[in-house]
Amino acid sequence: MRIIVPMAGKGKRMRPHTLSTPKPLIPIAGKPIVQRLVEDIVAICHQKVEEVAFIIGDFGADVERDLIAIAESQGARGSIYYQHDPLGTAHAILCAGPSLEGPLVVAFADTLFVADFVLDPESDGVIWTKVVEDPRAFGVVKKAPDGRITDFVEKPQEFVSDEAIIGIYYFRDGDKLKSELQFLLDNDIKDKGEYQLTNALENMKDQGLRFTSGTVEDWMDCGNKDITVDTNAKVLQYVHAKGLPLRAPDVVVENSEIIEPCYLGKGAVVRNSKIGPGVSIGDHSTVEDCRLERVLMRDHSTLKGLTLHNSMVGSHVRFDGGFTHISLGDYSTLEP
Repeated sequence: MRIIVPMAGKGKRMRPHTLSTPKPLIPIAGKPIVQRLVEDIVAICHQKVEEVAFIIGDFGADVERDLIAIAESQGARGSIYYQHDPLGTAHAILCAGPSLEGPLVVAFADTLFVADFVLDPESDGVIWTKVVEDPRAFGVVKKAPDGRITDFVEKPQEFVSDEAIIGIYYFRDGDKLKSELQFLLDNDIKDKGEYQLTNALENMKDQGLRFTSGTVEDWMDCGNKDITVDTNAKVLQYVHAKGLPLRAPDVVVENSEIIEPCYLGKGAVVRNSKIGPGVSIGDHSTVEDCRLERVLMRDHSTLKGLTLHNSMVGSHVRFDGGFTHISLGDYSTLEP
């Protein structure tokens, strides 16, 4: 089994937080988004994962080392591929062409999920889906009564289905997938100006391949600041419910109230404050005289004398003031 992770997007809707950190490496409840994604997929595969291939932009050597370490932490080999031009989902996956063989999972690294799901060995492919209120912004599937997928439709502006594709796919034959993706590029077959994976899926279905859907209990996006803060709060709830640790052993908490669930990273200090629920404090960060709720705070930052909610704070931030809604990028300073 292989896992293919396209993650070359620039994360423009998450700026300023993605100006110095690729969006999939932003921590959620103390772990990068892409790490949580890979761990969750490994857990539902129920088989040995040999390789995790990451498709990235020009993210730098440090990021590449971090990604390789994520793969190795799951007992897999890490591979790095590059997508230099944003030409669509099909093009992104094909950038990892040498790794498209055998059974594999493709997972786009801007989403997290909760599922208790076993892969169907009789299916040529499994598409993870979730019912949404407004399907116009998503690829969707239509299904027959037996659960077999009959149609893949990219961002329908008129209602055809509310079962949205969340961006995670299983393919029994990676070589077949590679062939169909290459066919799109060779014949310049585009949808809405890009090479779309849904077109390859439709072609494979028309050739007789059987696709089914795997539904998830929860689908958590990380597309912008507000959604990411919400996702952080949800993941904290799930981790806390499992009884897993959310506090490093060297945390300092003085004269403060912690309303669970919260994450406190290595060397974090909380003084004279009330934090939670839904708060993550990064490594070696300090919170003093604050009231924080639903706040995602990264490493080596300091907050003092603040009441904040629904906020993100980057790394190496110093902030002392009377604001109540913020979105601060790395190395920002706001002081009265």
